[in-house]
Amino acid sequence: MPYIRGRVLLRRCFRADQYTFVKPMRVVSDDDAGLLLWMPAGSEFAVLVDAEGKTLHDRPQDEMRQPRLVPKIWRDHDILVLMPPDALHSIWWFFKQGRFVGWYVNLETPFTRHDEGVDTTDLVLDIWVEPSRSWEWKDEEEMAARIGRPLYFDRATAEAIRAEGERLIKLAEAADFPFDGTHLDFQPDPEWSPMQLPSGWESAKPHP
Repeated sequence: MPYIRGRVLLRRCFRADQYTFVKPMRVVSDDDAGLLLWMPAGSEFAVLVDAEGKTLHDRPQDEMRQPRLVPKIWRDHDILVLMPPDALHSIWWFFKQGRFVGWYVNLETPFTRHDEGVDTTDLVLDIWVEPSRSWEWKDEEEMAARIGRPLYFDRATAEAIRAEGERLIKLAEAADFPFDGTHLDFQPDPEWSPMQLPSGWESAKPHP
């Protein structure tokens, strides 16, 4: 069943048996194009941090000591996130004070649905696309350092992840959907205020 517009659900990333990100997001639409979600700046979210305060950008998950999810506040940008069905990516529209400032291509596994929301696994490599549709890879060094490590991916899988990114870059350069101007004028419902993590969020287990 599609999620109802206005519902707050959890978009969660996991690796192995541990959540790495938890974001409350509001459903804009849920149809053949995918699940479209909204999260304004000021919303609470959680990120995996180890005993030394390091995140997954700093060290691989298998080297984290006493990792735990820590609540934080999402700052600076409102985000609109499209999760197409059966896709190896999501597309994020970034807005600052109502003005579109760029797209973020988050490479990730196809999402699964559950009662609380959706689960996916982040694939490390990402792309930033400017409004002019110039672009740059993000986290290339981190991606290279994760190949062959426990809990991550082998070289063939890493090449497939990059190939998906290259496919989306071609869409951006051609100004094809989702980089064709769709959603650039998006306005949330006036009552859609910043969200908090719901009670019990930290006790849930991943849904592979």
